Amino acid sequence: MPDQSSDLDWRDEIPVSTRFDDPYYSLENGLAETAHVFLSGNGLPDRFRDGFRIAELGFGTGLNLLAALRLWRASGQTGVLHFTTFEAFPLSPAEMTRAQARFPEIADLAGALAPHWGQARFDLPDLHFEMIQGDARETLPLWDGLADAWFLDGFSPAKNPELWDADLLAEVARHMPPGATAATYTAAGHVRRALAAAGLEVTRVAGYGRKRHMTTALKPPIPG
Repeated sequence: MPDQSSDLDWRDEIPVSTRFDDPYYSLENGLAETAHVFLSGNGLPDRFRDGFRIAELGFGTGLNLLAALRLWRASGQTGVLHFTTFEAFPLSPAEMTRAQARFPEIADLAGALAPHWGQARFDLPDLHFEMIQGDARETLPLWDGLADAWFLDGFSPAKNPELWDADLLAEVARHMPPGATAATYTAAGHVRRALAAAGLEVTRVAGYGRKRHMTTALKPPIPG
């Protein structure tokens, strides 16, 4: 995994992308934001089952993976969680470890996964992880998987519009089985319209912290 340190600025030990001029997670509490937006926003842990599949646009610091696996274990769910993430500019393992150190409540889990950072794939008894590196507009159409829950976690649509492109969001919908969900911190109108145009039922709900609203989406179940 290449070292992207030249693209990072640190503000109170929170990594900020100089490429996109945007922090990797909430300046208030990134772990709490993940729990609200991506876990609760996708109806987790209630929907967990053996083989549950999460996919993500924007791996960043790995915080969403850690939060999801922590919830999986805390819920008592047995079996394997499948987590696939699409990332164009991976952080180095050292940068990920530094960013995660801000959250002592996940220190044990972060320490257990630290030896695996930098690997495109790895397996634990209860986790199958894969990172697909490159521009998601090119890599997602080639992916043959499906996801029961999507974490749409690119940088701000105003600063990283490529990851909120209507064609890419249509690909997200194409990689969802009926009944699957997606969630994102943004409530930007063009994002919601693109998700709706892709056939998803889109809802604007209360956001985390200073963000008044966020977005959830559902691929309608097949009638009957």
